[in-house]
Amino acid sequence: MTGLACWQSVGHCVRVLYRFTQSDILTTIIPTTFFAVAAAPLCDFKRLPHVVFWIWIHLLHFNVANQVVDPEEDGKNKAFRPIPAGLISLRNAVILRWMLIPITLLVSAMYSTHVFSVSVVIASLVLWYNELQGHEHWFSKNVMTAVGYSSFELGGTLVAGCSRSHLEPVAMIALALSVAIFATTLHCQDFKDEEGDRLIGRKTLPIVFPALARTSVMVGLPLWSVCLTCVWKIDVICSAAFVAYAGLVGMRFMMLQGAQADRMSCKLYSLWFSLAHLLPGYWRYFHDAGTCFAH
Repeated sequence: MTGLACWQSVGHCVRVLYRFTQSDILTTIIPTTFFAVAAAPLCDFKRLPHVVFWIWIHLLHFNVANQVVDPEEDGKNKAFRPIPAGLISLRNAVILRWMLIPITLLVSAMYSTHVFSVSVVIASLVLWYNELQGHEHWFSKNVMTAVGYSSFELGGTLVAGCSRSHLEPVAMIALALSVAIFATTLHCQDFKDEEGDRLIGRKTLPIVFPALARTSVMVGLPLWSVCLTCVWKIDVICSAAFVAYAGLVGMRFMMLQGAQADRMSCKLYSLWFSLAHLLPGYWRYFHDAGTCFAH
């Protein structure tokens, strides 16, 4: 193989791996990285690439497993993904799916036994969600996705912190809040895929209870925003802006419906979710750590 052909092959592999996780950069990688940096807090700036890589490799594990289960769905909802786009065969994607289990476990074991344990939990959830069809019903889908997402945050926080086997009280509170918020609002991401989900018979909350799903977003985002601003002691101006933005996003979900409108609403929700993940960092910066969250 010539040097040019080698670089082309490497470039193709990078493009395939990127395509597997492309749609989740805004919804997963950025918010969970923000969370880990703010909640840990980040021990050393040199840890940041480790945090991003750990989150990304586990996201890749989940996404490959999810995308090999039903490639036809991606052909309808996300044709740019590598399997429907013809960048990788289904057979090779399945091989990659099972190779990623020992890879992620090995990566985690290099940090600590606690990080390794988080990786084991994620691998189990990926199997349950995909091969055991936990994603078919909206309730099990929401619960497993929330637990899985919090596992991403937990692992990233452990990697970011000075102690890779211990969470500070602030991080534990932030993690508990994140689980609750994601479990009650993650159906925001299902609206944009509603058409494809109907075609394959998947029962998401927007399909089973469409009016309730949109109402819960309109009410839930501002309420969670008020709760978060109180917990993290955000100043009045920032609190008002954060709650107002949440109200606008919630109202948009209620008033503007349809695939295109829902895609934009989902992006705005992802921004709100990312901002919510930064609030523990605000508390650390502006308030004395020796108050209510002290050891």
